[in-house]
Amino acid sequence: MKRSVLLTVFLLSAMMFFSPKKVDAQIIEVGVTGGLSYYNGDLNPGKQFYNNGLALGGVLRYYDNMRWAFRFQYSNMSLQAADETGYYAPAKDSFTSKVNDFALLAEFNFFDYWTGSNRDFFTPYLMLGFSVFNYNSTTTDLNGVVSEKEPATSFSIPFGLGFKYSLTNRIGVTLEWMIHKSAKDNIDAVEDNFHTEYKQDGSEEIIKLPLAYRCDWYSMLGLSVVYRFNLPKKADCNSGIKPRK
Repeated sequence: MKRSVLLTVFLLSAMMFFSPKKVDAQIIEVGVTGGLSYYNGDLNPGKQFYNNGLALGGVLRYYDNMRWAFRFQYSNMSLQAADETGYYAPAKDSFTSKVNDFALLAEFNFFDYWTGSNRDFFTPYLMLGFSVFNYNSTTTDLNGVVSEKEPATSFSIPFGLGFKYSLTNRIGVTLEWMIHKSAKDNIDAVEDNFHTEYKQDGSEEIIKLPLAYRCDWYSMLGLSVVYRFNLPKKADCNSGIKPRK
């Protein structure tokens, strides 16, 4: 995960030197998004797309040129996991959490793209940003006792990749995988940095958890549908763009 963050930052920084194609139109896109959400941390240190929950939200995207876009996104995600091995917590401990995430992101399109263009109507892209999120976790222990934790607020660094496609003159779709590196270690209600392992001879060994899992991660694989609005800028706001039919 750490390498993925560094790679994404490096690629986005390098792409700042690209000269995007200028057009006369400025665009705002408004849409909805839905998909799968999941968690990585103490109770699920390595598996991707495991114990998926439902994610829903809305998106507001702004284009000033054909390579860079900036967007605000709200996401409501359900996270869940259970430690069946007992390595990171007592065996069968489980949690569920509702996350409300508010993110600001920059997107870089690998190809020129404009929703409604008949020429530049698809592109892969990268994204990087900052988010503030609120979460409310509920845990269930070995005896079936349910405990609800106090709601808390923190921030995360979201990054990821996706693919955009313009369906019509006004409607576009995106498919993306967004990963959040949070600043909290207790979304799963497990925040110890050490694990006690019991050996066969009855002795105990204290093991320090890997650095990557001292803060929790949450991710979303989502499909968005957006509608394009043109902002007035110049008289010929669609210069150089052939609309899709």
